[in-house]
Amino acid sequence: MIRFFRDIKNHKAFHFAIFLIIIVIILFFLGVIVLRYNVEGETNMPFVLTKISVVSQSEGADIESQGTRWAFDVNENNDIYIYIDKNPDYDKQELIKSVKIDSINIEKKPNLGETNFYRTDLDEENVIFKNEDANKADTFEYVAEEETDLKNMEISNQGGIIAFRYNISKIAEYTSDETEINHTELLKKANVSTEDLKSIISFNLTIILESGKEFQTTITLDLPIDTVVNEGVASIEYTDMSEFVFKRIQN
Repeated sequence: MIRFFRDIKNHKAFHFAIFLIIIVIILFFLGVIVLRYNVEGETNMPFVLTKISVVSQSEGADIESQGTRWAFDVNENNDIYIYIDKNPDYDKQELIKSVKIDSINIEKKPNLGETNFYRTDLDEENVIFKNEDANKADTFEYVAEEETDLKNMEISNQGGIIAFRYNISKIAEYTSDETEINHTELLKKANVSTEDLKSIISFNLTIILESGKEFQTTITLDLPIDTVVNEGVASIEYTDMSEFVFKRIQN
């Protein structure tokens, strides 16, 4: 019996089988690591996504009047603010080089109107966004400086806020002979429903560091906020960022 096992041990097929078993075990554990990374992503990033704020608002754009005091194209704006902060649990020194938003996709388009994306406005001091052709864009990059400056699309190298606008324009036309018009009531007065405006947008958010590391996640948002038609202005803050998994795309 001892000789029998000795003969098997010395056989080439036995060594090959052991080799295959070791390879299978290694591949299994690598697969578990890859699967876990795909689910959890980076678990200790230098900078983390802490909050997303959305402000939805009704707006009217003047058009040529046909015998009435007022005539508007009824629009709806969604201003999206993304907060990126330094991770207090990260023990190495890192600085942000830039933060980029790209690969924007409208997964569900609204039933009415035209859609556009806008960067922050540079011209008017007290206005963050202005729906002008010069501000239209489909990618946004905030370059790092010492302090955050939304107007100039700059983010602090220690973390800060970035923003862009998703706009639905020419949803309806509204005319009136009223003495005054409240723009926040235009969606309701034009008989626009929440379902008419429902959109789903997605985009990639990439944090690029001075060290050359890059971390990316995909963010999906349902827009606008449900109460915007009735209230005219509505806001919401999302603070549970666990669904947004960052992957390292550059070492």
